[in-house]
Amino acid sequence: MKSRTIATLGLSALIIGGATVGTALTQTSIAIAGALDAKALKQAASDAAKAQKALSKDRIAAAIAFAERAVHFSPQDASYRALLGTAYLRAGRFSSARDAFTDSVTLSPADGPTALNLALAQTATGDWASARKTLEDHAAIIPVADRGLAMALAGDPVTAVELLTEAARGPATDAKTRQNLALALALAGRWPEAKSVAALDVTPGEIDQRIMEWAAFAHPKAASDQVASLIGVRAVEDQGQPVALALNAQVSPQPQVAESVDAYMPGKPGEPVATPLAVAQTVPAEDMSMPAASPEPVQVAEVSARPSIVFGARNPVVQALPANYVRAKASGIAARRFSSSTAAAIAHVEPAVATTMPAKGSYFVQLGAYANSAIARDGWMKATRRYPALAEQKPSGVAVRTAAGQFYRLSVGSFARADAVAMCGAYRAHGGTCFVRAGAGDQIARWVQAPRQLASR
Repeated sequence: MKSRTIATLGLSALIIGGATVGTALTQTSIAIAGALDAKALKQAASDAAKAQKALSKDRIAAAIAFAERAVHFSPQDASYRALLGTAYLRAGRFSSARDAFTDSVTLSPADGPTALNLALAQTATGDWASARKTLEDHAAIIPVADRGLAMALAGDPVTAVELLTEAARGPATDAKTRQNLALALALAGRWPEAKSVAALDVTPGEIDQRIMEWAAFAHPKAASDQVASLIGVRAVEDQGQPVALALNAQVSPQPQVAESVDAYMPGKPGEPVATPLAVAQTVPAEDMSMPAASPEPVQVAEVSARPSIVFGARNPVVQALPANYVRAKASGIAARRFSSSTAAAIAHVEPAVATTMPAKGSYFVQLGAYANSAIARDGWMKATRRYPALAEQKPSGVAVRTAAGQFYRLSVGSFARADAVAMCGAYRAHGGTCFVRAGAGDQIARWVQAPRQLASR
């Protein structure tokens, strides 16, 4: 997918330009100068300026090193932490960016651009619930054009369309707002409307190409794909911001290992393995060394590919046998107690998982659109294999006719909006694609209502 067309939207400018060194950083530094050593403060300002210069020349690894030094020398400066988060974003290190932006927002809660970047980093790491909460908590200081699209990326295109539609009808609307609305409509599966809105600012010769790019954008393979495409970077394996730079580092927090983005990649056994993600670049030690008094690096414990299972010490309970007990032969009763049919039955038993049923409402999670209900049934079986928790719900569907033909929209729902958004986010975390929409006449699927009749056909 080409990221250039996607990056023409409003979010890209905020992400890449979210922190700039100059007047804003200098004023922030002066405000806290009384609490810092003058030499350290001067060094932090110098490193921040170098980081910004390196970013402008796309020397991302150098920018990260200088920004980390700036944070080290002036840890209470929110703007330096925002600059570091921007550098991490440009490197595709979304877990580190999330950590840096979280610290920056903690220090400066009224910084709208940084709050927006935090929500995008949370989205890229698969934490859609936190991303939506960040957007809601800072709604008053994030422009609606950006907040709407960010909400769609965080798994709630219904709310996104509501926000952006109102903004697009206002007197201050512009091409950026309309294009963000068009993309939100596309993510909500409302393609005819998305094309109509996009055509307001795109030439007829380009509209089809844009819709094709959006179609690919709407079906990510990993949690980070959409944000990475939006800003034109490639996600890399990332264990998070160095612990020594954390805002609460003085309390010696336990190191955390970020989950690999491969955990979000769909696929079946035997499918080709995707190209490994690039590893974040390192910078030569020259001119980048920390002072001798810096804290000792914290070593992160190695994590094995599979969680190990540790059994407790054996403590058998021995019960006396009755006096008339006779040992059965190996080919007799004892052998029959564990027959092949019993073993097969046990092999298919899965441990029960305690779940909370979603609250009733009028929202549905659409899982796909198919040519007919028979094909949709196959789609449902694939969806439940990908995310077994779906099997606890009854599939629904509705036939719709569009300019492109008739389709059967497979869904699950009658949920409250929050529960529908949560279920869609969980399904996306398992590699599925979905969106939340209001009910449109969805009914329980026929194959669920009359399984015997369908089976006999």
